[in-house]
Amino acid sequence: MKKKNRIRVATILATMLSHTVFAAAVHGALDGTEERLRCTASLACALAGVLFFALRIGAWIDDPRRNPHFVTFIELPFLVHWNACALGIVPCALVFAIRTFGYQGPHPGTILSLYTWIYLLLIPIAAYGIFVRRRRIVVHELDVPIRGLDRRFDGYRIAHLSDLHIGNMTPEAWGRDWAARVNRSAADIVVVTGDLIVGGSDFLEDAAAVVGAIRAPGGVFVSLGNHDYFGDAERLVCALRHRGAYVLRNEGMLLIRDKARLYLAGIDDTWTQRDNLERAMAGCPAGVPSVLLSHDPERFDQAEKAGIPLTLSGHTHGGQVAIPFSKGHLSLLHLLHPFPSGLYRRRRSSLYVHPGLGTSGPPIRLGVAPAIVVHTLRTH
Repeated sequence: MKKKNRIRVATILATMLSHTVFAAAVHGALDGTEERLRCTASLACALAGVLFFALRIGAWIDDPRRNPHFVTFIELPFLVHWNACALGIVPCALVFAIRTFGYQGPHPGTILSLYTWIYLLLIPIAAYGIFVRRRRIVVHELDVPIRGLDRRFDGYRIAHLSDLHIGNMTPEAWGRDWAARVNRSAADIVVVTGDLIVGGSDFLEDAAAVVGAIRAPGGVFVSLGNHDYFGDAERLVCALRHRGAYVLRNEGMLLIRDKARLYLAGIDDTWTQRDNLERAMAGCPAGVPSVLLSHDPERFDQAEKAGIPLTLSGHTHGGQVAIPFSKGHLSLLHLLHPFPSGLYRRRRSSLYVHPGLGTSGPPIRLGVAPAIVVHTLRTH
C-alpha cells in the first residue's frame, strides 16, 4: 500500500512537471492576444490536465472495470496528451536553455511558438505509441546455452511471456491473440513471469482465461509479480490452477525428457518480500541443471551465486519508451536499472529480461515492442 501511495504521489508530481510543456504550448498558440489572457489560459489548461490526472490515477492503479467507450474516447485520448507532454520535457527544456544561456536570435514569441510546435508534433507520435505500436507483437527466437544440460534436452523450447497486465487498457481479447501466437510457436513449455494484471480484482478471471488458453505439451508455468499483489493474489492463483497452469511460489518441479531431467523453479514476489530462493531450489537434485522464473530481474545476483544457469524475468518492460532502432532498447531505464531488457551473461549464468506484453503506467510503447520470446535450450 505504501508503494502504491508513493506511485500516486510521484506520478502526480511528474504530471505537474510535464504540464509546464502544455502551459508553454498554449501560451505560444495564443500569440497576438493580450498577455494576461495568454497566461491565464495557459495556466488554466495545465491545471485542468493535472486535476484530471489526479482524479483518475487511483482508477488507473487499482483498475476497476470501466465502460470501454469511456476508456477509448476519454482516458486514452487524455493519455495521448499526457505522453506528448512527457515526451516534450527534454526538447522544450533544450529550447529554453538555448534561449536563456546561449542563442539570442529570434523574437521571444518565436521561441514560445516552438513549444507549441513541439507539443503538436508529439501528439501523433504519442497516439501511434498508444493506439498502434503496443498492439503489434513480435516473436523473438533465442538460443540459450545451459551448463550441464543433458543432450536429450538440446533443442527444448520455452516460450516466455511476461507482464500481461490484463485490464481496461489491455483487454482479454488481446491476451487471447497472444495465446494463439504462442500456441503456434511449437514450444515444449510456456512460462509467464508475473504481472498478469494491473491491480484490483476485476480482471483476475480475464487474466486466468488468457493463460488457460495457452497450450503446451509440457505445461504452462507461472510466477507472480508485484502487480499480482495489487489485487487478490490468492484468487488469481486459484483461477490459474483451475485452468491447469502450474503456479510456482518458491517451489519447483522436475521436467523429464527421455529420462533426462531439468529443474524448473519459480520464486514469489520480491516487493512484498515473499520470495525465497533457497526454498524454491530445495527440490533440485544434485547435478541437475535449473531454470528460474523470477519476475524481478534484480534477483539474478542471488541466482548466479546459487549456480542457476538460466533466470527468466520481466518487470522492467524495457522502459516502454526507448530510442527507436537502438540496440538493447536504449532508454532512460538504462540509467536506473542494472538489467533493463534483453540477455545478460555473468560467468556461467544467464539472465533474460522480457520486454513485456502489456503496459504499466502510461499505456504507450515506442522503440520497445511487446514480445513473445522463445528460448531454445542448447547444451553448453
